[in-house]
Amino acid sequence: MSAATSLWCWRCILMVAIPLAAVMMLSRSGVSGEPSSAVTFSIQKTDHGVEILGNGELWAAYVADGEFKPYVWPIIGPTGKPFTREWPMGPGEGEKHDHPHQRSLWFTHGDVNGISFWEEAPGRGKIVHREFLTLEGGTKGIVVTRNDWVAPDGTVLLNDVRKLLFYPLGENRVIDFAIRLSAVAPSVTFGDTKEGTFGLRVADSMTVDAKKGGKIVNSEGQEDKDAWGKKAKWVDYSGPVDGEIVGIAVLNHPSSFRFPTYWHVRTYGLFAANPFGWHDFVGRSDVSGAYTLGKGQSIELRYRVILHKGRTAEAKIPQLYEEYAAEPPLPLP
Repeated sequence: MSAATSLWCWRCILMVAIPLAAVMMLSRSGVSGEPSSAVTFSIQKTDHGVEILGNGELWAAYVADGEFKPYVWPIIGPTGKPFTREWPMGPGEGEKHDHPHQRSLWFTHGDVNGISFWEEAPGRGKIVHREFLTLEGGTKGIVVTRNDWVAPDGTVLLNDVRKLLFYPLGENRVIDFAIRLSAVAPSVTFGDTKEGTFGLRVADSMTVDAKKGGKIVNSEGQEDKDAWGKKAKWVDYSGPVDGEIVGIAVLNHPSSFRFPTYWHVRTYGLFAANPFGWHDFVGRSDVSGAYTLGKGQSIELRYRVILHKGRTAEAKIPQLYEEYAAEPPLPLP
């Protein structure tokens, strides 16, 4: 073979191989598979906690010094707009100023040894941030914290270690959340109440009650008010934000305590996974979801939050759930 012929053959191979490689890379960063590598994350400390930045732009902020609990606010979706409500952290113009304890995204419970950590008022319990265990950027933004659950008299009832991962998955933005709750007191009981536990409050314009197109759908096909108090593998809450239909899906990992969980999801915008509120949800007094930990014992819960464009079917939430369920549990330190 002449040198000219050999060069021509190599050019043909490259013309086929390079586009094929590009297609394969795109498929791995699409709806399924590996997170997109197009975003580089950094974690920036603030006076109140940390900001999670993707390519220098704000994706979310972890507020560590909340008076009653840590929370995540704001949370910016793939349209560049916040997907959770602003009040009471900000002015919240045009929003309902109700339930001031529902702060964007949080984790707490309404009955721990008879003490409410859900409401924010005198005489309630407080979840106190103690330290950041990990703050790491790169292909994902990683935040790991340690917190104490403190009774009004100063007694530490339990502590938690929580991990949050921020990253893109195709066009979606994802927050993976895992938490380990460990008893410090001799006995810690999570009481049976609907007021819990892993919660969000969606943007007011997205709510069903706003009558602008808000929609709740769960993995069992139940919708809107019929999704309240039901067990499900996932729930998706969609509606308009600044004229675009967007959604927040919360997926419950099979490794999570009492999977599949009950959902305290309301048409006014509360969106919470709660494995303890049995008698409220099933409407019977002869059942109890209370659960007791002895000193040193623990439970773990895991969720994936997907911020997406479009409705449930467009965002392929059932497919994304199956992929999440097949993943190993997010490890905690």
